[in-house]
Amino acid sequence: MAIGYACITLGIKDSLKGCVLKNATERKLLEIIEHNLGVLERQIEYNLENNIRLFRISSDIIPFGSHIINELKWWEIFKEKLEKIGDKIKDNGIRVSMHPGQYTVLNSPNEEVVRNAVRDLEYHCRFLDSLKVDKACKVILHIGGIYGDKRKALTRFSKNYSKLGDNLKKRLVIENDEKAFNIKEVLDLGVSLGIPVVFDNLHHTINKPEGEKGDLYWIKKAGDTWEDGDGKQKIHYSQQKIGGKVGSHSDTIFVQDFFDYYKEIGGDNFDIMLEVKDKDLSAIKCINCIEKASITELEKEWAKYKYIVLEKSAKIYGEIRNLLKDKSNPQPLVFYNLIDTALKLPENKGGAVNALEHIWGYFKDKATPKEKEKFFLLLNEYKIEDKPLEKVKNYLASLSNKYQENYLLRSYYFLY
Repeated sequence: MAIGYACITLGIKDSLKGCVLKNATERKLLEIIEHNLGVLERQIEYNLENNIRLFRISSDIIPFGSHIINELKWWEIFKEKLEKIGDKIKDNGIRVSMHPGQYTVLNSPNEEVVRNAVRDLEYHCRFLDSLKVDKACKVILHIGGIYGDKRKALTRFSKNYSKLGDNLKKRLVIENDEKAFNIKEVLDLGVSLGIPVVFDNLHHTINKPEGEKGDLYWIKKAGDTWEDGDGKQKIHYSQQKIGGKVGSHSDTIFVQDFFDYYKEIGGDNFDIMLEVKDKDLSAIKCINCIEKASITELEKEWAKYKYIVLEKSAKIYGEIRNLLKDKSNPQPLVFYNLIDTALKLPENKGGAVNALEHIWGYFKDKATPKEKEKFFLLLNEYKIEDKPLEKVKNYLASLSNKYQENYLLRSYYFLY
């Protein structure tokens, strides 16, 4: 069993770079690829440090990876670096995957769109191949659009799939979506073509087949499409964003709901990819609850969450501090449930000001008079004029970077 997240790692400060098409010179592309592979290596190292063994690599890792503008043989130029990253992945039992975006549509009636989709799939496959990871590391694809006739759309997918190379076919898996193709339709297609199927719980909640059957029924059906060389069956798990558009992923995974779902489906039998806005933060939270984190691990997490909890509720802040005093009885589920309760609370101006003043304490003896004046100006604007809280927090984040206050830079305070 592994629990993972997709593409962006909030726990590290580096991020992938890109460029616009007009600036995509050979020199610029080489510079960006070198940077991005360095970021990927740091992502893998971070995941290892946090016991995360499932990770989706961003499609943006190679800028314009499937576009004709990028004529670089990057898999040869960066062969040594790619294989070094691949060795780190394999040696530590990490499973990686990739997921082309919404414009990679294999069943389009437009032949140019299909050609571009095939080129994009080949790019994703080539990247995984360049890491020399096995075929359990998959490329996930949606079926595509309906275009007015679902039967013909499925036939086009089958026809175009048959033209793909065998190497790509061994990496490809298909997933149910929230609009066009439900899990039964995807399963029927997967069975007919011999493609493993990924079950997505939120998509299924929105787009179910007729006749109610529980998630576990469809998960087991999807499991029948996975063969030995495909690795452990994967599922996607997400939660609906509160107050968001239907299908929007939540800002964080509320761990009690995840824990209950995990127990209901027998989560130990699957690799579970979380699709959520706070990425690795939720992955760590879920892993710590399932694997019953030690008090030391919870204290490490508390150091990162404490100021955002203080911003939301001094009462919950005190409850968590008391919980952690019992060193012999770590209770990760209780710990994270309290944090989740705090994160659900609306903005509380009194609590927010309290947290801002605590954070300012790190700078009061080192900030310049001008910086001090600006902080209190922003603070008063927030308190009296209802200016956005984010404006004050962003200023404190800039001071954290300037003065390299690592405790704050590792904190989640500036992420929520």
